Amino acid sequence: MKEITIKTTVQRDLIDITAEVQKAVLDHKKKEGVCLVFVPHTTAGIFINETHDTDLRKDLLDQLNRMIPVEGGYRHAGGNADAHIKSSVIGCSLSIPVDGGILALGQWQGIYFFEGDGPRERKIKVSVY
Repeated sequence: MKEITIKTTVQRDLIDITAEVQKAVLDHKKKEGVCLVFVPHTTAGIFINETHDTDLRKDLLDQLNRMIPVEGGYRHAGGNADAHIKSSVIGCSLSIPVDGGILALGQWQGIYFFEGDGPRERKIKVSVY
């Protein structure tokens, strides 16, 4: 298993981590299989979407904040209930085919890390089976 460490710089953000995950896949030296990407945090998540147009990243984060507002009258005392809910909706893992040592993502697809309670140092686990 490989571990990626990222340091987020703002409280809520979407970060393209495709290159870091691809490097971890290459480090595994398996040419074929399935890449499992796991985020071991309850206020963060991971998903696949278009990473080519940076405006989409802003649109996705804006829409997440509209659907699950930061200030939503939540009972959770930590002040980060929205991040826990967003993490639950987004999910904490991905399975991606590996073909020839390369992530078999679609032409416009990339991997986003959702930061819901930063800034923090975050870990992402990557394995290839």
